[in-house]
Amino acid sequence: MAIDGGCLCGQVRYHSDSSPLFTALCHCTHCQKQSGSAFSIIVAVKARSLEILGDIKAFSDKGGDDRAVSRQFCPTCGSALFTVGDGAPGVTFIKAGTLDDTAQLEPTMALWCESRQPWVKLDVPLRQFDRQPQN
Repeated sequence: MAIDGGCLCGQVRYHSDSSPLFTALCHCTHCQKQSGSAFSIIVAVKARSLEILGDIKAFSDKGGDDRAVSRQFCPTCGSALFTVGDGAPGVTFIKAGTLDDTAQLEPTMALWCESRQPWVKLDVPLRQFDRQPQN
């Protein structure tokens, strides 16, 4: 399954011929702040499979496990695009809202549930992890 997407203004586009490793909801407080919502939907792909066209900027962050995280975004429109971190080497997390076709998404797990907003109730059965699963 090919993955294509880009930012709001179209300055950044991306493509991967690889199928996603998984799709998840991330409830960590930093994803909440970055997305402006209760969670972020992320699509994990092998970093080497992702082709990025256009310039991106990055914000250096620390994850809840205190490891380095790079939150990458379009410098023109500010769209959050990718997250890469030391906790998942070789993996890029694509912000699912930037995909051209979001209908193909089907999250299978929820991460950082220990910081999930108490009012978030989902009707779909997902594997749930208090934090990030260990490799």
